[in-house]
This record gives sequence, structure tokens and C-alpha cells, in this order.
Amino acid sequence: METTTTPEDTARQTTLVPPRPRTRGGRWIEHWDPEDAGFWQSTGRSVARRNLTFSVLAEFLGFCVWALWSVVVPLLPAAGFDLTLDQQFWLIAVPSLVGATIRIPYTFAVPAFGGRNWTVISSLLLVLPASALAFVVTRPETSFGALLLCAALAGFGGGNFASSMTNISFFFPEAEKGKALGLNAAGGNLGTGVVQMVVPAIIAIGAGVHLERAGLVFVPLALLSAFAAWRWMDNLAGIKADYRSFALATRNPHTWVISFLYIGTFGSFIGYAGAFPTLLKSQFPTAPLGLAFVGALVGALARPLGGMVADRFGGARVTIGSFGLLAVGALAAVEGLRSASFPLFFGAFLVLFTAAGIGNGATYRMIPAVFRAGVSPEALPTARKAAAGCIGIAGAVGAYGGFFIPRGFAMAKDAYGSLVPALLVFVVAYVLMGLTTYAVYQRRGSALASETI
Repeated sequence: METTTTPEDTARQTTLVPPRPRTRGGRWIEHWDPEDAGFWQSTGRSVARRNLTFSVLAEFLGFCVWALWSVVVPLLPAAGFDLTLDQQFWLIAVPSLVGATIRIPYTFAVPAFGGRNWTVISSLLLVLPASALAFVVTRPETSFGALLLCAALAGFGGGNFASSMTNISFFFPEAEKGKALGLNAAGGNLGTGVVQMVVPAIIAIGAGVHLERAGLVFVPLALLSAFAAWRWMDNLAGIKADYRSFALATRNPHTWVISFLYIGTFGSFIGYAGAFPTLLKSQFPTAPLGLAFVGALVGALARPLGGMVADRFGGARVTIGSFGLLAVGALAAVEGLRSASFPLFFGAFLVLFTAAGIGNGATYRMIPAVFRAGVSPEALPTARKAAAGCIGIAGAVGAYGGFFIPRGFAMAKDAYGSLVPALLVFVVAYVLMGLTTYAVYQRRGSALASETI
């Protein structure tokens, strides 16, 4: 008896037996469809979570290496280096400048090389700045130019955020993408606080201070990350660099508004995190430098909180509130400097870090809402592409704040002999950013006032 197969039977079989990832040499997955519920439940979720785990590790180490000079710079004078405060702030600022600049190329590297392959490469690249730092910090005769070049190499760590976020975005369905990217970002941001907490203890083990350990400790860790990515991560075939999404984003004025706001939130986090140890050392020499890590740690932990609060009250409202809190924190820091009060100064910076962290999550939460607002169902795919491009651009532009803030402190100290003018300029910037957020996204009568941004 001949058996016939109807289209309904075929569909039923497809539902009951979801396709498994097809792999070829080099751990390339040929079939990947996270939006297929059957595929996702049977195998997709476990593969995606495995890749997320080692992506977080690589990004975490990237942030650690990116922040290494923030720990080392305050200790260089005691190690025999003759550096002015301006030169010290240059060494802190340059890694952020380089890291911000390479974020866009790192974004496109994932489709070009494969997520697993690029994680291996980007992890191995961390060996270079870690080794260079270990070499130069034991040689006080090293020229400032050579020190600056070594500090610039640490910018490789800042690029890891962009490639890691891009890679993980391909693995998860839309319904779980926000949570996955939030975990990935938080894991990376924690690296700044952890390196400022752990490295001072490592370099102080035994007699004397061994600055070279600050770099040497990350050489085996970077190699471990590269091996883990090679062994347990995957490449996704068919992923192409989406230049169109970037082109769409550059033509949308909201991309540049949000990028401006992100300088104030993420830029403040990475800028203050880099400068805080040197600020404590230069302004309160008797204060325990080991407390500097608390600020960056608080800022990193506040980021997911900002996203959750923004989900409930709206990203624009929470972003406005974070700028208000940043302005209050900066004014309190001014009072701490004027009264020479370490507790007030330290507390003010904890407020700054908390506000910056909350603002990070809230501003990122605004992006999909802004690009989705007022869009017809037919145009949603295009809007999502533009939003993805905006995330990449804002992440790169925002990181330049890590350069502007240390350089602002250096210029104020050089011109006025005080850090107060820099903090007052930052207050004005936060007020301007808060007003911009209100005018564009909350003001009654504005184009997006009726939307939940």
C-alpha cells in the first residue's frame, strides 16, 4: 500500500523534529534560526548560552586591560617616573580614545571573521598591551612618548565591547536579546571595578611594589580566554556585515542625539572610572587608594538597574533623572574639593558613578523605542536595522567621554590650578543633556511626546 505525505504531515514533522545546527570545519554553524521555537528549545538556547558565557569572559578581560593604566598611573611617580599631572591624565585618557575609535571596525570584524574566530583574535590582542605595560613600568627612563604608545595599546580592550555585543546579538531571538545583551554589557563593565580592586593587591604581594605584575597577570588570562573561545564558541555562517543599518542610522538625527546623551552616561562612567584613582592620589594623598574600585563597581552594577527602571518608567524619564543626579554629584564633588573633605568628595563620586550606571541602562533602553515609535508594521524591519546601527554608533561615540573627562581635569588643573572648573563644565553639560532629552522626547508638543520612550 502506497503512503502519501500531505503538506500538513510535513509541517507537523517539522514542528516535532526541529532542525539541529549543522556544522562544518572550524566550528561554523550553517543553520541558525533562534526565532524557530522548536529549534530554540531543543538546541539553540544551550548553544547560545555557551557562547554568551565565553563572550562575557572575553569582554570582561577587555575592560580589565582597558582600565589597567588607571590603576598603574597613580603609582608611577613612586616607581621613579618623573611625570606631571597633565602627563598622567594623558596616559589615562589615551586608552579610551583608541578604544572608542576602534569600536566600529570591531563591530564589522564579527561578520568578516566569525564570532568565535574574532573572539580568539581579540583575546590574543590583549597580550600586547599587557606585555608592553609589564615591560615599561620597570624602566623609569622610558620616554613619555613610549609610555603613551603603550597606554594606547590598551585601547584594544575597549574594542572588545563592540565585537562581543555584535556577536551575541546574532545568537538570541528578539524576545531574549535584551536580557542577553544586558548580561554581556554588565559583565564587561564589571571589569573596570574588578581590575581596580584586585591589581593593587597583586602588585603589593611580598616586599615592595611590583608594577609589572599589573600587566603580567593578564597575559595567561588572555591566553585562557583565547583557548576557551577556540574550544567552546561557534561561528555563525551567513552573517553579513550590515552596512545598510549603519547607513540608515547615520541619516537619522536621533542617532546623533542619543550618541550625544551617551557621552554623558557611558562616557561619564568610563571617564570617571579612569580618572578616579589619580584624582584621589593627587587631591587626597593620605586617602586609601584601594577604595577607588568602589566607584567603578557601583557604576557597573547600576547599569542593569537603570534598564529595569527604564522598562517601568520609560528610558527618557530615567535618563533625565540620571543627568540631574550627575549634576548634583558633580556639584557635591566641587564642595568636597573646596572644603578638602575626603568623605564628601568620595561620596559625591559614588553618586556620579551610580547616576552614570543608571543612565547607561536607560539611554540604551531608549534606542529601540525611539526607532520603533510611529513606525508601521511593514516598516518595523527597517526600523530595527536602523536601531542596531544606532547602538553601534552610540557605543563608539559615547566612549569618547572616557577621553574628554580626564583631559578636562588636566586642562582645568593646568589653567586654573584646580579641578573645580572642569567639574562645573561637566555640570553645565549634564544640564544641557537633560534639557535635550526633555525637549526631544518628553516635551509636550514634540514629535515623540505621545510615545513611551
